Amino acid sequence: MSTLTTNPYPPIKIGIVSVSDRASAGVYVDKGLPALQTWLSRALKNPLQFEQRLIPDEQAAISAALIELVDAGCALVLTTGGTGPALRDVTPEATLAVAHKEMPGFGEQMRQISLNFVPTAILSRQVAVIRHNSLIINLPGQPKSISETLEGLRDAEGKSIVPGIFAAVPYCIDLIGGPYLEADEAVCKAFRPKTAVRTFQ
Repeated sequence: MSTLTTNPYPPIKIGIVSVSDRASAGVYVDKGLPALQTWLSRALKNPLQFEQRLIPDEQAAISAALIELVDAGCALVLTTGGTGPALRDVTPEATLAVAHKEMPGFGEQMRQISLNFVPTAILSRQVAVIRHNSLIINLPGQPKSISETLEGLRDAEGKSIVPGIFAAVPYCIDLIGGPYLEADEAVCKAFRPKTAVRTFQ
């Protein structure tokens, strides 16, 4: 006889946005959206619903997509691509344009992590902002860099030596009135004060 189990954690709607002129035009296959969805599916214990967007490097279109995803109830919106210094890289500008609050620590930590791999990490311009009850974060464009910045750095034994930015995401969403995100510690150990920890059965 089988036992039917249900997920005790609240369902979460997450927006994932890949910004690329060439991928959106079909010149090559987008790798950003699958990378985001795969990592988040590993990292979170909540039932997840993804809202995906693949759009060109157009500031107005990016801002419109972010507003649309927040209005659709996405507690978290992650973007990938368009954060460098090139003329067509306008994702940070589009993100700041829809912000109610800026959260500079996320960008600072992403650059700190990436500097362990490439000196050109100082050229990245990722930002994070709050709009209403949603957290929007710009991530790097490469799948490997997405994983590194979200998870952080580990030593040879797998112990965390530099926390990834996702360690702060669940509590940030708590503080802005969003749903409770439960992270899988094997992927990324999220931090909450003891008074903010809830149990689900």
